[in-house]
Amino acid sequence: MKIGVNSWSLPNDLTVEETFQLAKEAGFETIEFNMAEEVKVESIVSDLGLEDTVHLTLNMREDELLKIKRLSEKYDLPISSIATALHWKYPLNDPDPTVREQGKEVARRMIDACYILGGDTVLIVPGVVNEERPYDTCYELAKEAFIELAPYAEEKGIYLGVENVWNKFLYSPLEMRQFIDEINHPYVKVYFDAGNVLQFGFPDQWVRILGERIAKVHVKDFNTAVGNINGFTTLLAGSLNWPRLMESLKEISYTGPITAELSPYAYEGDQLARDTAKAIERLVNM
Repeated sequence: MKIGVNSWSLPNDLTVEETFQLAKEAGFETIEFNMAEEVKVESIVSDLGLEDTVHLTLNMREDELLKIKRLSEKYDLPISSIATALHWKYPLNDPDPTVREQGKEVARRMIDACYILGGDTVLIVPGVVNEERPYDTCYELAKEAFIELAPYAEEKGIYLGVENVWNKFLYSPLEMRQFIDEINHPYVKVYFDAGNVLQFGFPDQWVRILGERIAKVHVKDFNTAVGNINGFTTLLAGSLNWPRLMESLKEISYTGPITAELSPYAYEGDQLARDTAKAIERLVNM
C-alpha cells in the first residue's frame, strides 16, 4: 500500500507546484487532485465541509493538464485519482434531467483529465437523497448514470469509484455491494472512505464485504462520541480501529494508495501533511 494525500488536506493557498513540493517533502507517494468549475464557487463543499481548492477545472485544455503531469513527473509523485465536490451541486439523481446531464458531463471531464494526468480512478458521489430526491428514485437514476458512463471510462482505462459519503444513500455495505453488482461493469468499483463509515458501521466489515470491488481508499478519523460532522478528526485521534481496518485491507490484497482526506490545520498547515504521512506510514507497516 502507498502513502497518499488529497490536495484538500494541504494549505489551500499553494500553487500546483508548491502542492507537489510539500506533499513530496512530507513523504507522500501519491496525490489526489480535485476538480472544480472555472470560477471558485464558495458554496461547493466536500462531505467534510471543505471549500474546493482550485487546481483542476472542468474546462482545462490538454496542454494545461500536461503541465501538471510534468510537475507530477518532476517530483516523482503520481496523481493516483481525481475527486470533486461538484456532484453535490449536480447530483446524478436530480429531478431535473438537465442537472443530471451536467453531473454526467462532470464525470466525463474528470475521466478525460485523469487519463491525461496518468491516474486510474475518479471519485463519484453517486447521488444525494433528500425530501425532493427520493431514495428509490436515486437508486435507479444513479445506476442508470453509471451504466451510461462505464463504457467511456473503460475506453480511457479509468475506474469510476462510487464513494460512500453522508448523502443518506448506500449506508449499508450489503447495499453498496448490490449496487455495484447490479451495474456489473469491471470499471465501476467503490471508492471506500473508512472515516465516513464510523457513524453507521465498522470499516473492516465494509472492506471484507466489498472485497475486490474496492478501487481506492480514503482515510480520516471520526470521534463517534461527537456523532456529527464536527466529529471528523486527524488520523489516530478518533474512534477508528486502525489495526482491524489494515488487517481487512491486507486480507483482500489491497495494494493501492491509502489517501488522507482531512481538514488542514488552522495554523502551520504544512505540519498536517508531515504528521499525516508519518501516520499512514505506520498504518501500512502494521
